[in-house]
Amino acid sequence: MVKAVVLGAAGGIGQPLALLLKTNPRVTELGLFDIVNTPGVAADLSHIATPAKVEGYLPPDDGLAKTLTGADIVVIPAGVPRKPGVHDLFKINAGIVHDLAVGIATTAPKAFVLVISNPVNSTVPIVAEVFKKHGVFNPKRLFGVTTLDVVRASTFVAEIIGDLSKSPNVVVPVVGGHSGVTIVPLLSQSSHPLPSSFASEKLEALTTRIQFGGDEVVKAKDGAGSATLSMAYAGAEFAAKVIDALAGKKGLVAPSYVHLDADKEGAAVLKKEIGKELDYFSTNVEIGPNGVERIIPLGKLTEYEKGLIAAAVPELTTNIEKVSCYQRPR
Repeated sequence: MVKAVVLGAAGGIGQPLALLLKTNPRVTELGLFDIVNTPGVAADLSHIATPAKVEGYLPPDDGLAKTLTGADIVVIPAGVPRKPGVHDLFKINAGIVHDLAVGIATTAPKAFVLVISNPVNSTVPIVAEVFKKHGVFNPKRLFGVTTLDVVRASTFVAEIIGDLSKSPNVVVPVVGGHSGVTIVPLLSQSSHPLPSSFASEKLEALTTRIQFGGDEVVKAKDGAGSATLSMAYAGAEFAAKVIDALAGKKGLVAPSYVHLDADKEGAAVLKKEIGKELDYFSTNVEIGPNGVERIIPLGKLTEYEKGLIAAAVPELTTNIEKVSCYQRPR
C-alpha cells in the first residue's frame, strides 16, 4: 500500500503525471495539491477504475498538510514552466518549492521526495536546506528527476538507428545535471551503439539536441509552454521505480540528481572521476527500500565526454552555490 502525492497537480505536468500514477497498481492513495482546480482534477481521476483512492486539496484549511499526511512518495512538478520571456525560473520557482518543502518537512518528513520543478540543479538543494533547518534531511530520500534527459537520449538514438520500436530498450546514461551544458549524455555507453560511420560533427549535434531538447519543445509550442507530457511520462517512470523499491524490489537502477552524502563511498569514486568536490551530481543510482543504496561510478569515458563533464562542472557549481544566497521573501 503506497500513498503518492503530487504537489502542483493541476498544472501541465501535474495532471498527466497524476493520471499515470493513478494507473500504477501499487498506488492505493493519491493525494493532489495545487493552488487552483485540484478538487476537479481529483474528481475526474477518481472515476478511473484502478485501486487508488484520490483526494484533491487547495491551500485553505491546511490543504497542504491534509494532502501530505501519510505520504510515502511526494512528487513536485509545481512552478512556472519554461517559456519565452521567463528568464529566471529560479527566482519564481524557488519560493514555491521552498514553501512546499516546509510542508513536507513538518508533515511527511520520511517520505521519498522527487523534485521535477525547474531549475532542478537549484531546487533540489533548496529542499535539502529546508529539511536541514527542520532537522529531517536524509540525502537517501531526496531525488532530482532527470529521467527526461535519458528518455530523450534513448529516443534520439533509436531514431538514428532507424527503429523507434527499439526505443523502450535503448538506454543511454546521462549524467551531470538537468539543464543545458550540465546535461552530459554518455553516448559511448549506449546499450545500442551508434553507427560506426557516425562522424564527430554528428555526435556533437546529437549531444546538443539532448542537452537543449527542452528548447525544441518550447519553440514548437510557440510560447504556449514547455515539455509537459514527456516530463510527466519521465516523472512517472522514475516514481514507479521508487514505488517498486518501497515494495522490496531489488537491483533498481535509475539516473537521479542527488546529494552525494547519500552514498559517501560511491561519491568518493565519483568525485575522483569528475575531478571536483561537489555536493550534488546526477548519475545512475541504485534505489532500495531506504532510498539511494549506491551511487554508481561513471565508468569509462571518451575524451569528448570528459570534455563535456569539464564544461558542465562550473555551471553546475554556480547553480548549487546560488542556493546559499537565496532568502525566501517575506
